Amino acid sequence: MKLSENGLKNRDEWVKKGFSLPEFDRAAMAEKTKSSPVWIHFGAGNIFRAFQANVVQKLLNSGELDRGLIVAEGYDYEIIEKMNRPHDEYSILATLKADGSIEKTVVGSIAESVILDSNNDKEFGRLKEIFRSPSLQMASFTITEKGYSLVNGKGELLAAVEDDFKNGVDKPQSYIGKVTALLYERYISGKTPIAMVSMDNCSHNGDKLSSAVSAFADKWCENGLVDRGFSDYIKTDVSFPWSMIDKITPRPDPSVKSILEKDGVEDLELVVTSKNTYVSPFVNAEECEYLVIEDDFPNGRPALEKGGIIFTDRTTVDKVEKMKVCTCLNPLHTALAVFGCLMGYTLISAEMNDAALRRLVEKIGYDEGLPVVVDPGVLNPKEFIDSVLNTRLPNPFMPDTPQRIATDTSQKLAIRFGETIKAYKRSESLDVSSLELIPFVFAGWLRYLMAIDDEGNSFELSPDPMLTELRPYFDEISLGDTVDCKVKFEKIFRNTKIFGVDLFEIGLADKVNDYFNELISAPGAVRSAVEKYTM
Repeated sequence: MKLSENGLKNRDEWVKKGFSLPEFDRAAMAEKTKSSPVWIHFGAGNIFRAFQANVVQKLLNSGELDRGLIVAEGYDYEIIEKMNRPHDEYSILATLKADGSIEKTVVGSIAESVILDSNNDKEFGRLKEIFRSPSLQMASFTITEKGYSLVNGKGELLAAVEDDFKNGVDKPQSYIGKVTALLYERYISGKTPIAMVSMDNCSHNGDKLSSAVSAFADKWCENGLVDRGFSDYIKTDVSFPWSMIDKITPRPDPSVKSILEKDGVEDLELVVTSKNTYVSPFVNAEECEYLVIEDDFPNGRPALEKGGIIFTDRTTVDKVEKMKVCTCLNPLHTALAVFGCLMGYTLISAEMNDAALRRLVEKIGYDEGLPVVVDPGVLNPKEFIDSVLNTRLPNPFMPDTPQRIATDTSQKLAIRFGETIKAYKRSESLDVSSLELIPFVFAGWLRYLMAIDDEGNSFELSPDPMLTELRPYFDEISLGDTVDCKVKFEKIFRNTKIFGVDLFEIGLADKVNDYFNELISAPGAVRSAVEKYTM
């Protein structure tokens, strides 16, 4: 059983093994999609394969859609070269349910994959064709929050961005430069409107994409490299809706691979690319999924609400996003990631069997976060967090790791905890000084940056763009030391980009200092402190 067009001809064999297969004419879908595309997605990673591609498959199966997806990859070309194309754009979605069952789906909704490489005339030329098409209604993105940044950790323009600002649209090298060049192709080919939809897990994601694209358009216009009307086109005919996405898609897990191999599926080897991306012909994911999008599509859109996607206004998206990112999921994930790495855990689900860690996230969510959450109406905050704590995170069949979640923590704390602190500051009935566990997580993260676990053993820190800047602060700190954090870490404590607030100004510097010293007091101090502060 090979995952390919030829290998899927024997449908009965796959069905007997419990696989759901595409129920539409895939050749007709692909032809129509390529000739008159509606949706192109940038970012060929696991979340896209598990969520957006599967939603489209369901709608193709039901006859609600007659065109599928085009996927473009601009960061790691090997995903397309080693995964999409060798498998004729098919993938397997293994949905891991909390009851232990696995739902196996062969997803075939992708009509075409393209590489976002301006140095490759064939690939970039095809992308220009797609963007010239008046039928194209939306381009969506899951490229991570870092993908929208035009500057480095010091606030300096990235070298590729600086060069692109000077060189214009011909062969830009930065990700957003390439995307903006494609929008210029659309502009000079008829100025047809389009929605550029960030579906990344970050606050006000549409604004991040809009700011990045607008910076290129404005600079190119200013430098006389493009038609002066281009900047106005971006402002008036291109929309940048906000969205909130939620679906846990860990790296492909060996246990899932074994299950699929026992079914007879061949060639399922995990590929780790040269950019350290983990991909395989299958993606494993939880059953739960949410995607809420601001309904702002100037060229129309597919009827994706029939596939479970919620369309609403910007204010409601903002409320949903804050509910999830600032309270009901993401802060809990980050707390488990930090302390899980320190306490030797390799599965989020296993942490939820640890009574002290479970109390930690319950108190962060229910006690400290929920009091400042605004009910968005389309999703209930209490029910959402109930699902997270009682079903989603404890799911023993979800192979998600604290090490994965700990990636880029310096970029996450400001939103995941800083916004709650600000809400306390604004509140007439709540006091920032009453917060206990949010500053405890801050101290835990600083303790994590020592790269020494609770038993005194060294471990590898997860990737983070600020590691080079932050790690030297911890080089000479050992377990058993006492540190004047307000002096040694003053620049960190005052960095609002990290915490969302100045810890001195907000009145939390002393708490974080005391917690940190308690956490480094001796081997086992992390465990003791977690148990102490969650009782």
